[in-house]
Amino acid sequence: MAKATQLTQDVETSEMTMVEAICEAHDQELARDDRVMIMGEDVGWDGGIFRATDGLVETYGEDRVVDTPLAETGIIGTAVGLAINGMRPVPELQFSGFSYQAFHQIESHLARFRKRTQGGMNVPVTIRMPYGAGVRALEHHSESRETYWIHTPGLTVVIPRSPQQTWAYLKASIRSEDPVVFLEPKALYRKFREPVPEEDVDTDQLPDIGPAQVLEEGEDVTVVAFGHMLYRTRQAVAELEEEHDISATVIDLPTVSPLDSETIVDSVEDTGRCVVVQEAHRTLGIASEISARIMDEAVLHLEAPVKRVTAPDVQTPLLAREQAYMPDVPRIKEGIVETVDF
Repeated sequence: MAKATQLTQDVETSEMTMVEAICEAHDQELARDDRVMIMGEDVGWDGGIFRATDGLVETYGEDRVVDTPLAETGIIGTAVGLAINGMRPVPELQFSGFSYQAFHQIESHLARFRKRTQGGMNVPVTIRMPYGAGVRALEHHSESRETYWIHTPGLTVVIPRSPQQTWAYLKASIRSEDPVVFLEPKALYRKFREPVPEEDVDTDQLPDIGPAQVLEEGEDVTVVAFGHMLYRTRQAVAELEEEHDISATVIDLPTVSPLDSETIVDSVEDTGRCVVVQEAHRTLGIASEISARIMDEAVLHLEAPVKRVTAPDVQTPLLAREQAYMPDVPRIKEGIVETVDF
């Protein structure tokens, strides 16, 4: 089970949104380590398209908060070169849908350097990408394509669910020796506030990258979700407990690669049922992988088939139709009830 973000250090906190927590984490890591630098389109004097780097160039200068051309391949290729020469770059791609141009640099170089050098070279790059639907954006601005990166050996893939978790996992990712794809659910950027530390903490105060987090424990069904869908899933679970007396274990996956199947399987062995909620398309998504691992390791404990609650296998629709496209609270509730009543 994952170590939660429960600080034992006495630190001051402030109520922040997710995007403010990103900016705060950037600020703290830039101050802590001269090797850390931020780079991307409009991250400097404009403060980023979502203001995730607001004010940082004034403090740290243009050599460490670098405005780049509109060239995703160049951004990631430059970050790889900087990392193998001792820096710890944090490139931002404005939207995850813009990452396709950089796929060659990520898959063929960033993810492979450790293997290519037989463990002799680390590439500590943390690529930030706003991802997912829910903000009425245009084409290439709303995709959930985490499976591309999950399917790439050598990458860690992190998807936070809240301001405090974002702050903690972004700092942990920047300090990691592994290349990290850090996918930020932009539908949660300004959804709510929670206390976030205003000062740096020791590394041992940050969560472990990798393990799942059990947020609620129940007896009837295990429900797995991450990112934006975790927010909706918890609402669905709360309503079902009140309306139908369904008791659910809720598991968050702040790290979707590597996947902590052990925590999921242990829970399914207790409940006998599992529902996985993802925003991405249905076919070959993380929900399919979780279902396969449960079949491998816990099939004899199942009292119902594993249920996947996902988006359909179509391109993310524009504007008004995106809410119908994404799993919502009623659909999540329906999936849980069907599984419990099977």
